[in-house]
Amino acid sequence: MPELQRLHAGHAPAVLAFELANRAYFAASISDRGDEFYERFADRHSALLAEQEAGLGAYHVLVAEDGSVLGRFNLIFVEDGTAELGYRVARHVAGRGVATTTVRELCRLAATRYGLRTLRAATSRDNVASQKVLTKAGFVPVGPADPAHLGGRAGTWYQRDLMVQPRGRRSSQSRPSTGRTSGT
Repeated sequence: MPELQRLHAGHAPAVLAFELANRAYFAASISDRGDEFYERFADRHSALLAEQEAGLGAYHVLVAEDGSVLGRFNLIFVEDGTAELGYRVARHVAGRGVATTTVRELCRLAATRYGLRTLRAATSRDNVASQKVLTKAGFVPVGPADPAHLGGRAGTWYQRDLMVQPRGRRSSQSRPSTGRTSGT
């Protein structure tokens, strides 16, 4: 069973292999990262870990039983209680519910572990698969996304308000999370 893990230094080789193996697949729906990303991958990985340590974001990988990376799922803390969600999954698991299931799990973690109240995600209009993932995970469209935010592509912002069930009670009512702020 794949496991969602918080990014750490030991993930670097598997993450790089994931990015290289899926580069052309990703470029079909999102902007290519460019050669420099791969040439300086170790520096970028270290920078992400430093951002995570500083409380600027929370970065995760979905790891298969064999240690390979099946997907990346990132939260970038942007303001009090809000984070931007970004994700990508390997071509060989796309269309199997992996992204939807993992985004739902990350929503739960965003509320319970990181104290977030709102998640936002932008997707290009031509990325129908990502739109479906977001919708199935409880996100709703809230307005246009600036093409500069999506590598020059027109798109839409989606948002999900996170609610946490009070502990020790079974209730049909939920309340907003009152955990820590986003860390910015």
